[in-house]
Amino acid sequence: MDQIWNEKGNVIPVTVINAGPVVITQIKNKEKDGYEAFQVGYDNSAKHVTKALAGHLKSLGKFRHIKEFKKKGDENYNLGDTIDVSAFAKGDRVIVTGWEKGRGFQGVVKRHGFHGGPKTHGQKNRLRAPGSIGATAPQRVMKGKKMAGRMGNERVTLRKVEVVDIDKEKNLLLIKGPVPGNVKNILLIQK
Repeated sequence: MDQIWNEKGNVIPVTVINAGPVVITQIKNKEKDGYEAFQVGYDNSAKHVTKALAGHLKSLGKFRHIKEFKKKGDENYNLGDTIDVSAFAKGDRVIVTGWEKGRGFQGVVKRHGFHGGPKTHGQKNRLRAPGSIGATAPQRVMKGKKMAGRMGNERVTLRKVEVVDIDKEKNLLLIKGPVPGNVKNILLIQK
């Protein structure tokens, strides 16, 4: 993350994202594939790819990441076209999707915000314990009960995030606020 100043002198927290370019690697149509979609490749820095993938990509490059998107509306792309940050403009509202950081096995205080038990009245080591988990009548733990478990590593979508600025020469996109995931996370950014 970084920060920039606007015209009024206010500080705006931004996340700097290397956004592309992505290359159209395949066009799917209803006659051949049964549905309309296009496939894109990102990060043309892979040293080795499988022979099947090399035959599929032909001379387009060796991409580390390949993703397919269904066609929406009147999008017309040709094989080999590139999509870069010029698809966005300053002030646009975008949808950012990514995988958040995994936090491992966590207790109920960190995972669900439980307050824990009192520190006194004979509760020596029960401060961060969950307490009672319900009645004994059903003879089981009910589904959806908030208990300790694995936290994070989930797909998160942020909607209506503002594009603060773009840098077309370096393919950088400056988005207001934080985005999910760590530094080398792959994000899906849509208008």
